[in-house]
Amino acid sequence: MPLLHTQYNGAMKSAIIPQIRVEPELRAELESVLKQGETLTDFIEATVRSAIAHRRVQMAFHARAQAASDEYHRTGIASPAVAVLDRLQAKLDAKRKKLAR
Repeated sequence: MPLLHTQYNGAMKSAIIPQIRVEPELRAELESVLKQGETLTDFIEATVRSAIAHRRVQMAFHARAQAASDEYHRTGIASPAVAVLDRLQAKLDAKRKKLAR
């Protein structure tokens, strides 16, 4: 039983994600959280897509961190921690204000 396939867009054939064996308890837990009308395949595909997006965000974060570290080691110039925290707080405050609307 194939658990996952990519969405067919006409330009490519669908592919099957390899099946995995899980303990019956895990399968039961998984089935217990499915939404009305959601299939196991739907859930797994959404989860895989979410995990891929999360990994991409992580990879981009690590790339930016590495670039910042390299720049610091190249120039010896760094932003004071308090300035960085102030900028992050300003971003957080702006986002909270936007969400409160």
